[in-house]
Amino acid sequence: MKKGLFYGLGLGLLLVALSVSLWRGLPLLRASAAVSPAAGADTPDRYEASAQRILAGMTREEKVWQMLVLFPQQVTGDAVSADAQLWQESLAARPVGGIVLDGDNMESEAQLRALLTAAGTAGAVPLLTCVDEEGGAVARVAYNLGAVTDFEPMFTYRGGGAETAFANARTLGSELSSLGFNVDFAPVADVWTNPDNAVIGRRAYSDDAAEAAALISAAVQGFHAGGTACVLKHFPGHGDTAEDSHVGAAYCYKSAAELRECELLPFAAGIAAGADMVMMGHITVPALDSARPATLSPAVVTGLLRQELGYDGVVITDALQMRALNVGGAEAAVLAVEAGCDLLLAPEDPAAVAAAVLDTVDEARLDESVLRILQLKLRRGIVAAP
Repeated sequence: MKKGLFYGLGLGLLLVALSVSLWRGLPLLRASAAVSPAAGADTPDRYEASAQRILAGMTREEKVWQMLVLFPQQVTGDAVSADAQLWQESLAARPVGGIVLDGDNMESEAQLRALLTAAGTAGAVPLLTCVDEEGGAVARVAYNLGAVTDFEPMFTYRGGGAETAFANARTLGSELSSLGFNVDFAPVADVWTNPDNAVIGRRAYSDDAAEAAALISAAVQGFHAGGTACVLKHFPGHGDTAEDSHVGAAYCYKSAAELRECELLPFAAGIAAGADMVMMGHITVPALDSARPATLSPAVVTGLLRQELGYDGVVITDALQMRALNVGGAEAAVLAVEAGCDLLLAPEDPAAVAAAVLDTVDEARLDESVLRILQLKLRRGIVAAP
C-alpha cells in the first residue's frame, strides 16, 4: 500500500473509532449535526450547477426512466447483445439511469466488455453499469467468467483488519472498472448478529458492530481507490433477521436504541467515508414502521437515513422483484419514491412502473431524485463535467 493511502486510511479509521464511541451513547444525529464526507471527498454541491443544466433539458418521461436500473434484457430484449444500434434505439425509447448484470448477461469476457461498451456509450446520459460482486457466494463475474479475483466471503478476512478490507475492495474496484463496470453493489454493511441468518451470514464483514464500521469505512475507500462507485447495503441492517427477503417477509425486532448500538454503526461509517449509494433492505422493523418494509417507509428512508443520519446521496431499492414487499410492483415503486428512494432496481414490469411513477409523483419530487443521480454520475466521471 502506498504511504499516502496508508496515512489517509489511518486517519479515516481514527474518525470512525471516534464516531462509534460517540454513537454508542447518543441519540441519532439530526441533520444539523450529521456525519460529514471523508476529508477531501467531493461534495454534491460541486456538481450541482452542471447537474441542474442537464436536468433542465430532460422531459418528465426522461426523468422517470432515469430513476430505473434494469437488466439489459429489460432494455433491449436481448440479455447479451453488444449491438450498438440496438442499444441506441432501445435507450431512446427507455432512457434508463443504469443497468445491472448477472450471470444471464455473461457469456465471455470479450462479450461482457463489448456489451458494457455499447450500453455505456449509447444513451444521451451515460449509464450506471452495475453488478453484485461482493466476494464469496455473491460474485457474478468471478463465478460466471473468472474475470475478477475469486474472493472468499468478506467475513473470512475480518482478522486482516482495515488494511485487508481496503486492499480487497481496491482489487475488486479496479478489476470491475477495467471491464467497464462503474458501480459495485458492495460492501455489505450488515452486522451478522443472528446465527440463524442464512441470507446475510458470511457476506457481512463482521459480527461485531465496531469492527464492521472500521472495515466498511476502509472498503469504501478501497472501492474508490480502485475506480468504482460503491453501495452500502441493506439499510437499516439485514444481519439480525431470520428470514430471507428474497422469498418472503423479513423482520428485525430490535428497538431503535439497539439499532443505534449495532446495525447503524457501519452505515454511518460508510457514509462518513463517502459511500456513493445506500441500498434499502426489504425488511420490516416494527420499532421504526410496523406497517411497511424499510424500502417503502418514509420513517426509515427519509426520517432515519436522510434526516437523522444526514445522508443526501443516492438511495437505491433492493430488487423490486423480491417477495418481501407487501404490495405489487408499480405500487411498490411509487411508495418507494414517495418514501425517499431515488433509484428503482429491476422491477418485473418496467413500463408499468414508469407509467405509475409518471402519473403519480410530482415534478419536484422527480427533480430531487434525478438531480442526485446526475450529481453522482458527474462526481464519478460517468458523465463528463463541462
